[in-house]
Amino acid sequence: MNNFDEKKQNSFQLVIASKNVHKIREYKIILSSLLPNIDILSLIDFPNYIPPKETGKTFEENALIKAEHAAKELNKWTLGDDSGLVVPALKGEPGIFSARYAGENASDKDNRLKLLKNMEALNEKDRSAYFECCIALASPEELKKSCCAYVEGEITYKEIGGNGFGYDPIFKKHDYNKTFAQLEEALKNRVSHRRKAIDKILCAIERAIS
Repeated sequence: MNNFDEKKQNSFQLVIASKNVHKIREYKIILSSLLPNIDILSLIDFPNYIPPKETGKTFEENALIKAEHAAKELNKWTLGDDSGLVVPALKGEPGIFSARYAGENASDKDNRLKLLKNMEALNEKDRSAYFECCIALASPEELKKSCCAYVEGEITYKEIGGNGFGYDPIFKKHDYNKTFAQLEEALKNRVSHRRKAIDKILCAIERAIS
């Protein structure tokens, strides 16, 4: 074994309990900049793992389910993430069903188009929305911490921008005159709901490493 392999083997491993390649990429970029010495894995690295059903009624409940189940089954420290878009004028839709708003096998674009269709009759003031991200950190033995963070904005009338994923092309952050899909990746990763949630849970991860 060479020195690099030995270092990787002995480093602290943190599993992101997701198979969403876009979400995993954001976590790896953000966490690597904050904690450069940890080894960040995802459920893609464990193809035989079967995730639990997301039976929670809130983002936080689903994040807890993901984190605790994966941590115990994989015997590794795990971050569970559940996040999505909330439109108060639509009674909270798409909410916890953000990833499957237009159906179980719907694409991101399918979900965006359904949301835009459902908002056609809404006036400007009713287009307010917010992204919510809830994260739970669990060891193989127990839950350690959970937190949620938010970014407020509004839904545009059409898709704008080619970056990001999910609802990024139709979500405009209040203090920016751009959608998330128009922002450079580095900027989005500094101001997003996911970054805010990571900042809240960072101390708990640092304690786990030490």
